[in-house]
Amino acid sequence: MIFKPYDYQKTAMQWIIDKPYCGLFLDMGLGKTVSTLTAIQELFDYCEISRVLVVAPKKVAETTWSTEAEKWEHLHDLKVVKVLGSEKQRCIALAQKADVYVTGRDNFVWLVGKYGGQLPFDVLVIDELTSFKSAKSERFKAMRIARPSVKRVIGLTGTPAPNGLIDLWAQMYCIDQGERLGKSVSKYREAYFETHKWNNIIVRCDVKKGCENIIHNKIADICLSMQAKDYLQLPDMITHTANVELSSKTMAAYTKFEKEKVLEFKDKHAGEPSNILANSAAGLMNKLSQFANGAIYDEDRQVHEIHSEKLDRLSEIVEATNGNSVLVFYQYKHDIPRIQAKLKDYKVRSYEGERDLIDWNNGKIDVLLAHPASTAYGLNMQQGGHYIVWFGTGWNLEHYQQANARLHRQGQQHPVIVYKLICSGTVDERAAATLESKKGVQQGLLDSLNYLISKHSA
Repeated sequence: MIFKPYDYQKTAMQWIIDKPYCGLFLDMGLGKTVSTLTAIQELFDYCEISRVLVVAPKKVAETTWSTEAEKWEHLHDLKVVKVLGSEKQRCIALAQKADVYVTGRDNFVWLVGKYGGQLPFDVLVIDELTSFKSAKSERFKAMRIARPSVKRVIGLTGTPAPNGLIDLWAQMYCIDQGERLGKSVSKYREAYFETHKWNNIIVRCDVKKGCENIIHNKIADICLSMQAKDYLQLPDMITHTANVELSSKTMAAYTKFEKEKVLEFKDKHAGEPSNILANSAAGLMNKLSQFANGAIYDEDRQVHEIHSEKLDRLSEIVEATNGNSVLVFYQYKHDIPRIQAKLKDYKVRSYEGERDLIDWNNGKIDVLLAHPASTAYGLNMQQGGHYIVWFGTGWNLEHYQQANARLHRQGQQHPVIVYKLICSGTVDERAAATLESKKGVQQGLLDSLNYLISKHSA
């Protein structure tokens, strides 16, 4: 295909060429990958670089970068090698002569160790910069060691929201080694945020008045920020809440199960600090969400089926699409065989990798089952369909938005229709409310926990 860049893509490409280290904070669907590869191709043409390393989420590393290089005619001279698989396979890939080496973010610590902290690459592309947002993570510590050995760095991510600015320090350090936001996350936090503590543990940070603009201004010389709504005219995305009514018997069983689990949780975890409490609450909410989905794991990971109401509603939606392909996001592995059995008359596949992506976009799959954490970033799936069903939404707003953007992105020819299957009267409603309010996962879990404890204690 012939690449005809939009003006904003030309701006992004020139930004990369002009800035030895930079961030592209581009919203979902603005073509970060092709813009980056095109700039890299120009730098090769100028003889300014010789080897590029891309660090990306696993599924993106498996498909997106190589697919984009093959897709566009002007990139056909770029040889892309995937540094994935076993250690032996990764070493063989690194030994090949290539232009661009793509590896998963989970391999980055190993890679830095292999080269003794001195990466033999001119350019480091960090696809999904938020992967390095935790200054305590091993991958960030490895990046801190390796960063001085690379002369060009390109950080790719979406536009940061105000409540995510506390995570910006580590991401920016990966780019400029602390030049703009300081060498220490604690000093960054003290300068720009009000901290809230519980038992001397920081549980929340709010941006001080006026500091959001200060932070943006400090990084503006190297970070280009663009939002899709300002540059793209995408088809509408229409979201429907598909309420699922449990039978009176099943609803009574759910209510009893919820009350028992909540009161048991209250007795066991009373007095825990908020951050630890939120982690514990996630386990409770998962149990309740599994029940709402229709099956639960016991302590031995055995699956017990409870009801099929969600499966029935999903079947109705798939049938009503009249032959259009449907992307279904699930939350638990036990959802997969149950959905496959229910939709046995359709070509149903669970997403595993590149072959499934190709077949989906070529219309060879009726229903593709995908986990939002595995497919939320970078995958171009808009050619395969425009219907999405959330079998369970989960609590993570970023995963929810990014997963919907697999279909609602540049190149989509139809309005994207999203259905959320919500079991009335269950924890599904709490999860959906958290997404609607745009709260963080931790706060959403704590709010829902407090609501349920108050409800059942009364």
